[in-house]
Amino acid sequence: MKKHFLFLFLFSFIHAFPAFSQEAKYIFYLIGDGMGLNQVNLTEIHQAETQHKSNPTPLVFTQFPHVGFASTHSLSNGVTDSGAGGTALAVGKKTKNGVIGMDSTGTIPYKSIAYAAKEQGKKVGIITSVSIDHATPASFYAHQPDRDMYYEIGHEIINSNFDFFGGSNFLKPETTFDGKKAASLRPLLEKAGYTIVKGKDAYSKKSNKADKMIFMNSDGTPADALKYAIDQKPEDLKLADLTAAAITALHQDNSKGFFLMIEGGKIDWACHANDAATTIQEVLDFNASAQLAYEFYQKYPKETLIVVTADHETGGLGIGNGSSSLKTKILSHQKTSQSELSNAIGNLRKDRPNATWDDLKNLISLQTGLFSKIEVPETDRKALQNAYQKSFVDHQNETAKSLYASDDKIAALSISILNRMGSISWASNNHSAAYAPVYAIGAGSELFNQKMDNTDIPKKIATAAKLTLD
Repeated sequence: MKKHFLFLFLFSFIHAFPAFSQEAKYIFYLIGDGMGLNQVNLTEIHQAETQHKSNPTPLVFTQFPHVGFASTHSLSNGVTDSGAGGTALAVGKKTKNGVIGMDSTGTIPYKSIAYAAKEQGKKVGIITSVSIDHATPASFYAHQPDRDMYYEIGHEIINSNFDFFGGSNFLKPETTFDGKKAASLRPLLEKAGYTIVKGKDAYSKKSNKADKMIFMNSDGTPADALKYAIDQKPEDLKLADLTAAAITALHQDNSKGFFLMIEGGKIDWACHANDAATTIQEVLDFNASAQLAYEFYQKYPKETLIVVTADHETGGLGIGNGSSSLKTKILSHQKTSQSELSNAIGNLRKDRPNATWDDLKNLISLQTGLFSKIEVPETDRKALQNAYQKSFVDHQNETAKSLYASDDKIAALSISILNRMGSISWASNNHSAAYAPVYAIGAGSELFNQKMDNTDIPKKIATAAKLTLD
């Protein structure tokens, strides 16, 4: 009888705590910058509407079995920035806005979960759709009192000795924070053993010839970020390309596992611009990387942990702005980002100084569907026509500024009209204090099935992988 009772007890214990019998050997940590729950929800709703389905079409990570949510405030503010938010997700401690991987005084460095993984012998990768020295990726490898210390942040890659970095480029590879000329980062990184690969063609030639790699966009492309997904062409470098390359590099000849942080950085940028259609495509772009992580998990389900979250929400996105009917399908008429529409309007003004209202209206129609596929209310038509008068006739070129862009006012007004007609509203052009969603699957994933603070997330990853974070 006693043996029977013991057997039942052990059987119940094992089934109640299945994940703790297996350590997370492979860790995927995906961060959608600015991706609140409504950004995810809008993407699923829009996918369903465009596919003529009655229920939202799920993203890969929203199907993960364990779901929670996290508070995101910083030590200094109720609304965090990406420096403090990224630091909380990387090191498990609060700091003030603007600080990278350090305490609020900017004097005490904190160890990130990426360094903890490296100490255990795992390979480490950090990739992003923006610049490698941007706040969120920087929080995993750098320690600086100011997120704008781009040169100093990039220089810390050398001491990190991490195995793979990917992103658009570096913002200030030859200029220090105080504006002084400095030794170029590229030769310094190469001397430290990194192979620098620029563009997909170069990667295909060097992918098997590097112990440590920095995979960036091609020369002549913007340093600050990859193109918005909505604007990308097949030949453009994508976050999924970086993800696939990182998985290959980190997994080959490796018996101890890896840690890979993947940031969808331009979700945040699109939300700062209050550009809903572009936001949707950025979330889908991020989801493509999550799909690659999930495919890896399917091969090694007992050894892999995937955690998907956000550093904060951006824009205070609202789905539904009055009517009980949603019309997000209208957003599918938008063919380019607000930024690219702004460029197109600027080119029209430059190339055709005498462009007529009909010329401008045709351009807006081509890029957004307004007028041709979507009937524009008279008040909105007059607002656009007045903006045309100021810009093209009176030559008073007005702009709409957000954190990462200064767009033509006509472009911003056009996208605003499209958003409203597509049932979308925005609270601001900046971050909000909304909870960040958390999704998890794999070894230790049941740890994330609750409400938590953002600082809890790396601690739970450390527990699942048996890493020492403090």
